[in-house]
Amino acid sequence: MKNQAWFDEMEARIPKGEVRTRFAPSPTGYMHVGGIRTALYTWLIARKNGGKFLLRIEDTDQGRFVEGATEIIYSSLRDAGLTWDEGPDIGGPVGPYVQTQRRDLYLPYAEKLVENGHAYRCFCEKAASEEDTGEFDRAEDPCRSLTKEESDRRAAAGEPFVIRQRIPREGSTTFHDEIFGDITAPNADLDDQVLMKRDGLPTYNFANVIDDHLMGITHVVRGTEYLSSTPKYNLLYEGLGWEVPRYIHCSPVMRDAQHKLSKRHGDPTYDDLLNQGYLREAILNYVALLGWSPAGERELFTLSELAEAFDLKGLSKSPAIFDTVKLTYFNSAYIRNKTPEEFHALAKPYIEQAVTGMDTALIASLLQQRCEKLSDIPAQLTFLAQLPDYDPELYVNKKSKTDKAVSVEMLQAALPVVKALESWNADTVHDALMGLAEQLQVKNAKLLWPVRIALSGQAVTPGGAVEICCLLGKDEAVRRLERGLSRLTAEV
Repeated sequence: MKNQAWFDEMEARIPKGEVRTRFAPSPTGYMHVGGIRTALYTWLIARKNGGKFLLRIEDTDQGRFVEGATEIIYSSLRDAGLTWDEGPDIGGPVGPYVQTQRRDLYLPYAEKLVENGHAYRCFCEKAASEEDTGEFDRAEDPCRSLTKEESDRRAAAGEPFVIRQRIPREGSTTFHDEIFGDITAPNADLDDQVLMKRDGLPTYNFANVIDDHLMGITHVVRGTEYLSSTPKYNLLYEGLGWEVPRYIHCSPVMRDAQHKLSKRHGDPTYDDLLNQGYLREAILNYVALLGWSPAGERELFTLSELAEAFDLKGLSKSPAIFDTVKLTYFNSAYIRNKTPEEFHALAKPYIEQAVTGMDTALIASLLQQRCEKLSDIPAQLTFLAQLPDYDPELYVNKKSKTDKAVSVEMLQAALPVVKALESWNADTVHDALMGLAEQLQVKNAKLLWPVRIALSGQAVTPGGAVEICCLLGKDEAVRRLERGLSRLTAEV
C-alpha cells in the first residue's frame, strides 16, 4: 500500500483549470465510423473551449491486441486532422499514455478502495474470463464478507485473487449525462465488477476511471453502451473522493433501423471510405452530423468551422443511420468546391489508373463537376484507353435529331475536315467542327453527337467531342471516326 505522500504527488501532477478531453481507443483493428465520430466530438469539445485533446491507448485487454493497430490509430487521426496535444508519441505532463505502461499505477488505488471498504479481494476460482464480472452472485460470494484480517492473511500467503468493487446492496446511484439528463440505477442491479485481474492488470472499467482522473479529463465522450456501467464508475469516483467528469454518451451509428455498423458485416471503416474515393473533409463533415445538429440550415463545415459551431445541446438521443447516399452528396459538394489545381492533384492518381500519356489536367477539368467519388474516375475513362464494342443504336438521338443515316452523313463530312488539320489542339479542332456545322447549316449537336459516339462508344462522357479529340490525339481520333463510319455504312 502506497503512503499518502505518493497519492498527493499523483494529485499534484494533474493539470487544472482547463477543458481536457481524451480519445482512448483499443488497438484492435481499423478505425470504424463510430470511433472516428467519438474522436471528432472529443476533439471538437477541446478545440471549442481552448482546451487539450489527449490520445490514450487502452491496451489492457491483451487478448484482443492486433499488431500494427496502434499505428493505424495514429495514421487515421493524423489523416483526419485530429491532432492531439498529449499522447504516447509526443508525451505530456501526465504520461505514460499507454495503459500497459501505467500498470504500476492501478493497484495502489485498488488497494485504497479495499482499505476504505469500496472494494474487496475475491479468492474464488474463476469460472471463465477474469472480466466476466457476472460470474458471482453477490449474496452468495463468500469473499465479500471476509474480514480484513482474513483477506490480508490470504493475500500475504500468496493466494491468487482479483479485486472486486463492493457495490452497496441498498439504495440507488444517479449520474448526469449531457444528452440523456439524470439517470438513476438501483444498486441491486449493479454487479461487483472486477477492478484488478490476477495477472496484475486492471480491467478496462477500472483503468478508465483511474486514467481519466489522473489525466485531468473533464469531459468523457463514449457510446451509449457504457450507460449501464456509468453508475459503477460514479461509485468508484465517490469511493476515491474524486470529482466526476461531464459525461456525453452518444447514440450508436446504425447501418439501418435494426443493426449497428459492423466491420464483420462489411460496413466500412474510415480507411475503407478513403479507399472508396471519399475525401477526408467530406467524411468528417458527414460523421459530425451523425447524431449532432448545428443551429440553422447549414450542412457543410470545414473542421475549424465545426470547432466553432459545435455545441453539446445539438447532440441527439436517437441513433443515427449511416447513409452512403448522403455521404456521397457531401463528397461531390466538396469536390466541386476544390480549386482546379486541388482537384487535379487528388484526381491524378485515379486518372493514371485508366490512361497514360494524356493531359491529366484537362481530364480533371472535365471530371470535376460530375465526379461524386474519386474511385469512380477510372471507370469513366476506360473508353480513352480502348474503344469499347458499342451498339450502333447509340447514334440515334432524338434531342440531337440524329439517326444512323444522318450520322453517316455527319461522319463523312467530318473526316476530311479533321484529317486536314495540321495543328491539333482544342482551338483548332473546335473551330474546324463549328465551321463545318455552319457550312452544313445544321445545329452543332447534330454534328457533334455522332462524332462523339464514334470517338467514345458511350452515350455519356466527361467532355465533348472536341475535348475527346484532343485527349486521343489526331491519329487515334481519325482511326475511331473511320471505324465508326465503316460500321454505320454497313448498317444503313
